[in-house]
Amino acid sequence: MHTPVKHAPDISPGMVRLLAVSAGLIVANLYYAQTLVGPISAATGLSTQAAGLIVTLTQIGYALGLLFIVPLGDLLENRKLVFTALLATAAALAAAAFSTNAWLFLAASLGIGLGSVAAQILVPFAAHLSREETRGQAVGKVVSGLLLGIMLARPAASLIADHASWHAVFGAAAVAVLVLAFVLRSKLPQRVPTHKLSYGQLIGSLWHLLATTPVLRRRAAYHAGLFGCFSLFWTVAPMALEGPQFHLSQTGVAIFALVGMAGAVASPVAGRLADAGHTLPATAASLILGIIGFALPLYQPDSRPLAIGVLAVASIILDMAVAANLVLGQRAIFSLGAEVRSRLNGIYFALFFAGGALGSAAGAWVYAHYGWTAALFTGMAFPAAALLVWLGELFGRPQTAGKVA
Repeated sequence: MHTPVKHAPDISPGMVRLLAVSAGLIVANLYYAQTLVGPISAATGLSTQAAGLIVTLTQIGYALGLLFIVPLGDLLENRKLVFTALLATAAALAAAAFSTNAWLFLAASLGIGLGSVAAQILVPFAAHLSREETRGQAVGKVVSGLLLGIMLARPAASLIADHASWHAVFGAAAVAVLVLAFVLRSKLPQRVPTHKLSYGQLIGSLWHLLATTPVLRRRAAYHAGLFGCFSLFWTVAPMALEGPQFHLSQTGVAIFALVGMAGAVASPVAGRLADAGHTLPATAASLILGIIGFALPLYQPDSRPLAIGVLAVASIILDMAVAANLVLGQRAIFSLGAEVRSRLNGIYFALFFAGGALGSAAGAWVYAHYGWTAALFTGMAFPAAALLVWLGELFGRPQTAGKVA
């Protein structure tokens, strides 16, 4: 007689939805200010030259949190860590809402970035709670929520600020995050890591993990290329849409950004492909879609509605590419061992966010000096460079062409 195999319980659909909504609400905090730089600068007395610090300090805070807070998920009880980070985020959002001077708002921006890394503790949580054969699907659904948060944040902030004020955007976000902190403390199961490392040893291990984990380096390179072009597109496209060719209002740009949300549907599909062992070809498809997303707008018809339509389709394709590849990358690195998931996730996000920062900076500079077409070719170069890295993997390890890479 054969003893029946007992499977560990899988993550419930309700928990997946909770983690997806939570990740989206948390990561949205990073993007509210991006469309509100003008009114915030005017209200706080920040000079035009220093206005970029509003976005930059939020991103710096997030990067620091990825490297110095997210790894704590491998050391401390995860539910308590998420709760503490969200309380700090709510406090920083409240400080931003009531800011009357530049220094207070900039300090709050740094705090918002630091605390919002709680989202990157929740994504590995989904992996921990899932069985191996469904892990990609669960992570994909949570990442869909995270990406919807990124895509909704800018248009939501614009619309709320248009009808109320930028103070209302940050005040509402503070309340939402505070409520979420207590909901997650109530609903999340406890997860106590088995590590007994000191904090110094934990942070010191990051470089060792990067140096000895080729899968992490490859996945970070692939997504740095795609997130770089994604950031470039959403930095430059609003400027182009508000320019003489399209003449869209801020509300029009917000509606355009909402259209791109359709690309988030690619996340669960990518998760199923990864679970079936098709990570490598699916990665190539994502990178090629990224290139197509920038090639399409090179066709610039005389009809204004048609030109906007072409750009909208390009944005959906680009968002699909980013959504799919993010899931493929996280599914691959989460397969390397539960004891290092939080650190791997922190390194992965820190590296591809660097690609995003480079994309935003390059896009703004190229657009200002050489125009829209040059910015499109620059955006295309990011996923093209990542595709060259992918070709190196394909020809260097042909025997694994269909498996997790």
